[in-house]
Amino acid sequence: MGKGLHGKGRMDKGPPRAWQRMLSGRRLDLLDPSPLDIEVEDIAHGLARVARWNGQTVGEHAFSVAQHSVVVEEIAAHIRPGLEPRWRLAALLHDAAEYVIGDMISPFKAALGYDYKAFEARLERAIHIRFGLPPETPEDIKALIKQADRACAFFEAVQLAGFSTDEAVGFFGRPPKGYALLIDPLAPAQAQARYLQRFHTLSEATGGEPHALAFDTE
Repeated sequence: MGKGLHGKGRMDKGPPRAWQRMLSGRRLDLLDPSPLDIEVEDIAHGLARVARWNGQTVGEHAFSVAQHSVVVEEIAAHIRPGLEPRWRLAALLHDAAEYVIGDMISPFKAALGYDYKAFEARLERAIHIRFGLPPETPEDIKALIKQADRACAFFEAVQLAGFSTDEAVGFFGRPPKGYALLIDPLAPAQAQARYLQRFHTLSEATGGEPHALAFDTE
């Protein structure tokens, strides 16, 4: 008779796996992620299906992390005209790790503490290396992306998540002058396509598409 889920037979097979199989066929080691196992198609697919605000938003569709990321890249370029394509790409990829770990709300991230942050940082470094960006983003670019991220969150909070304007200002500050946003949450397939379009455009603008240099080990 077979062993149950908690039977000894399962333990004899060694520790639980620490990798995830992606639709591309890549197997990403979650504890030690390799740039070789990261594909933008997997990122776009995953982010288009991860909901901001834990899905607690109005509308037919959730507001996805993929769509959010495209808006953040746009806001960053509005705040700093002439922003280099590589830093616009960094803005687009600022939440790319969430294709693996999901979009945890900030209070929960704080509760999880350092271990979560270290895990997220390892994955972010691998993603940056995969797509030809510096492993560590310069502090001024980090600050710019954070400002753009908070501006996008302001619009999301007011238009989708039920916050009053005063509440949103208190949490996220006011959005940059001269920038207005009317959010229309997209279906996952549309959000995925838009994310990929921006990625390819920005990759080409950096002087090539590093992701196209596939490391096929099969």
